[in-house]
Amino acid sequence: MLETVIRFFQNGGPFMYPIAVVLIVGLAIALERFIYLSMVRRSNRRAFEAGILPLIRKRDYRSAMQAANKSNSAIASILGAGLARLLGEHRREDIEYAMEEGVMEALPRLEKRTQYLATLANIATLLGLLGTIIGLIAAFTAVANADPAEKATLLSESISVAMNTTAFGLMSAIPLLLFHALLQTRTNELVDSFEMAGVKFLNTVSEQRAPAA
Repeated sequence: MLETVIRFFQNGGPFMYPIAVVLIVGLAIALERFIYLSMVRRSNRRAFEAGILPLIRKRDYRSAMQAANKSNSAIASILGAGLARLLGEHRREDIEYAMEEGVMEALPRLEKRTQYLATLANIATLLGLLGTIIGLIAAFTAVANADPAEKATLLSESISVAMNTTAFGLMSAIPLLLFHALLQTRTNELVDSFEMAGVKFLNTVSEQRAPAA
């Protein structure tokens, strides 16, 4: 299996190397993003469900604010902005605006470098096509000067080698596009969890304020 892969890589020509670099860079970005988003998901759940939300239900808003300030999670930053407005006796709309601003600040960090995967997938595909075209040009040039009896064999071998570049470009682009789609889905799920946490926070506070009113 390894020998087949090495032979396939060697027969593809010089464009196989830049495609391999693109693939390695894309896989490194995908791995880093998966680890980062998983860490954000765990830290958000721990900070909200085990730290901030129980204090809010106890109406201990100042302790909840302190817990949000001590946490490095994105959800703590978002709810901290809402708690600051709540302690300042602001309206519900003001609290919502503060948390929406927090979500907008957290979103670029969640989407960071994810869009590169789609770009790298396109680059890998185009490099494969370019390598194939250049390989075909070189093949037809060589066939023009070859012996007539060997032209058919030489042409078929040259075309086979040139098509390896396109195949490798597609083999690199397809997983990068899949990783891009998966990361986009995870990012959207995190944003939805931010919004859900904000709604829980607002509903809890509204229910607590209603009897007092």
